[in-house]
Amino acid sequence: MALLSDHQHSSEMAFVFVLLLVLEGVSGATFTFVNKCDYTVWPGVLGKPDLGTTGFELSKGSSRSFQAPPGWSGRFWARTNCKFDDSGHGTCATGDCGSGGVACNGASASPPATLAEFTIDPAGSKDFYDVSLVDGYNLPMMVEANGGSGSCATTGCAADLIRRCPSELKADGGDACKSACDAFGKPEYCCNGDFGSPSTCRPSMYSEIFKSVCPKAYSYAYDDKTSTFTCAGADYTITFCPSSSPSLKSASIGVDAQQSVEQAAVATSSWIANLATSHSTSLHPSISLLLLLPLILIVSFS
Repeated sequence: MALLSDHQHSSEMAFVFVLLLVLEGVSGATFTFVNKCDYTVWPGVLGKPDLGTTGFELSKGSSRSFQAPPGWSGRFWARTNCKFDDSGHGTCATGDCGSGGVACNGASASPPATLAEFTIDPAGSKDFYDVSLVDGYNLPMMVEANGGSGSCATTGCAADLIRRCPSELKADGGDACKSACDAFGKPEYCCNGDFGSPSTCRPSMYSEIFKSVCPKAYSYAYDDKTSTFTCAGADYTITFCPSSSPSLKSASIGVDAQQSVEQAAVATSSWIANLATSHSTSLHPSISLLLLLPLILIVSFS
């Protein structure tokens, strides 16, 4: 009888809580997905309570919105190069959730995939959100808060990290960039085992490459201080392949020169990362560094 009484009391309290939210006008948040890629993507959804979808098709130039209830928590990502038959069965080249269909049905993305993560406050106070590269990267993504109060910063990664991806992190097919954890499985990259705390797991040379290009996105598991954002009472727009204005630097030196600088930066960063993980060239480090000095100077002063 005591157990029954406790259950009834819990149910009554839950009902009262929901009623209070309704009376106070707490309505959660609207998520709007916008596809600015030159191709169709298939967003995946993992979270609770149910948004009414766990995966859908989003053609080039289109958008779609969903209402999230107060207290919703979960993640979004985009699947690319998907092939589904007329019955909706198929797979995707990146971000596949393993469900064998358009709906992910409670499964998350297979790395590498760019993730957008949210927790909507049940009382209408601070929402928490971020864009994460901890599981790797498969396309540019930006998150923008609309109509909220607080810092409400735009975050994400608009850069083409596949072009900047070190060769040892490139996924099969070359259409995604792995995290160092996914590529090597070492505890120091995965922040587990003896490296399972903020004091023992530090940024790696690989995560620093991601961070330098996308400073607002999570680059490793404990990258909280510069990568988690808050906003109260906002709606959110998640844009895949957001357009970005060319920087003054690229406009002044020309496209071809900019590409050469970027290629030099990738080569230099990859070599330094390899050196840190004992995969470097057979030359003595000091000699190799001297040989690469012109590349480093190009990147530093361009």
